[in-house]
Amino acid sequence: MKLVIVSGLSGSGKSVALDALEDLGFYCIDNLPLGLLPAFAKQIVESPRRNYEHAAVGIDARNLSDDFQGFPDLLDEITHMGLACEVIFLQADDDTLIKRFSETRRKHPLTRAEVSLPEAIQMERQVLDSLALSSAWCIDTTSTNVHQLRDMIRGRMQHKAKSLSLTFLSFGYKHGVPVDADYVFDIRCLPNPHWVPQLRALTGLDDEVREFLGQEADMSEMFDNLRDFLERWIPHFEADNRTYMTVAIGCTGGQHRSVYLSRRLGDYFSQQREGVLVRHRELS
Repeated sequence: MKLVIVSGLSGSGKSVALDALEDLGFYCIDNLPLGLLPAFAKQIVESPRRNYEHAAVGIDARNLSDDFQGFPDLLDEITHMGLACEVIFLQADDDTLIKRFSETRRKHPLTRAEVSLPEAIQMERQVLDSLALSSAWCIDTTSTNVHQLRDMIRGRMQHKAKSLSLTFLSFGYKHGVPVDADYVFDIRCLPNPHWVPQLRALTGLDDEVREFLGQEADMSEMFDNLRDFLERWIPHFEADNRTYMTVAIGCTGGQHRSVYLSRRLGDYFSQQREGVLVRHRELS
C-alpha cells in the first residue's frame, strides 16, 4: 500500500502529476484538507477490499497556513500506520509561473485585491516550505513541458524495484542550472563539437557527434571518472533509503557534450540496474 502526496506551487504542474498518477491506476483526490489526511490514510490501511492500495492526494496552499506547521508530524503518524508515504513537490521560477498564469488567465489561489501575483507566489513559497523540506522528490518544471512531466511521473512510479531510481539529465549552462539535481557536473572543459562546422547543427544523439566525442581521450577519462564515482557512492545512498537521484551533466548549450555523456552513462548503468532514465532538457 502506498500514499503519494503531490504538492507544490500553483502553476507548477500538480494537476498534470495527479492525472499521470490516475492513469497509472492511483486513486486520486485533489485539494484534500490536511486535517483529513490521517483519516484518509487510516481508511487506506483498513479498507478490506484494498480499493485504495495505491492512492495520491493533492495538497496546496488553499489549506490554512498554520496546518502546514504540523506536516512532519502528520507524516510520522501516517508512517506509524504501516503505510508507505511519499511526498512529491513541484516548483518553477517566478517568471515561468507568472507567464503560465498570464497564458491561462487563471487566478492564483492567494491573490486578492491587495495582493499581486508576484506577492502571492512568494507567500505560497513560504507557506509550503515545510512540505518542500519533507519531499522525497522535488521537481523543477521551469524547463519541463506537460509531456515531459507526465513521462517523468510514469517512469518513476512504474519502477517497482526497491533500488534507487537514477536519472541522467543533460542541460546547457546558458539556460540555467537545474535546481532539482542531486549532483551537477560541469563538462564545458571538454572539446566542443559546436566548433566543427559539419557537427554544429547536430546533437549528441547523432552518430557523427558520438564518433567525434568517442575519440576524445578527455571525454573517455571524464566518463570513467563519473562512472567510478557513481558506482562507489550510489550504494551508500540506497543504504540510507534514498529512492531517487538526479545526476545533471552540463555543457554550454546542452546540445552536444552533455547529451552524449548523459546517454553514455545512462546506457552503462542501465546494464547494471533497473530504473535508469535519461533526459535531455534542451532537446525538447
